Amino acid sequence: MGSRGRVREWHDEEGWGVIDSPATPGGCWAHFSAIEMDGYRALAADDEVEVDVEAADQDGYAYRAVAVRLPGRTEHSEVRRLDRDQVRAFRSGLHVAFFPHDGEEWLAGEVDDLDR
Repeated sequence: MGSRGRVREWHDEEGWGVIDSPATPGGCWAHFSAIEMDGYRALAADDEVEVDVEAADQDGYAYRAVAVRLPGRTEHSEVRRLDRDQVRAFRSGLHVAFFPHDGEEWLAGEVDDLDR
């Protein structure tokens, strides 16, 4: 269980910020990877959050957030996995084979059939 806090500042372009709470005198450094939410993870100044912290010397702060939640959300929602049939991405492959060559012509059978 964490403590309630409020975002003092958030640097969206850098993905980190500072959270103030009674449990973290001087503030708590937080990275976007500690935010428990789906999609783009960012906070805004003055957001109310619940934060789990650890003692750490992080960029001049004595505390670092290990988990940040918005009130009312206690964990990540289930990650949605796509079936292979749902993905329409380009797929390619490459086959590389090295054969010794003494400068002579290639002998029949030395080169793999790359059209397989």
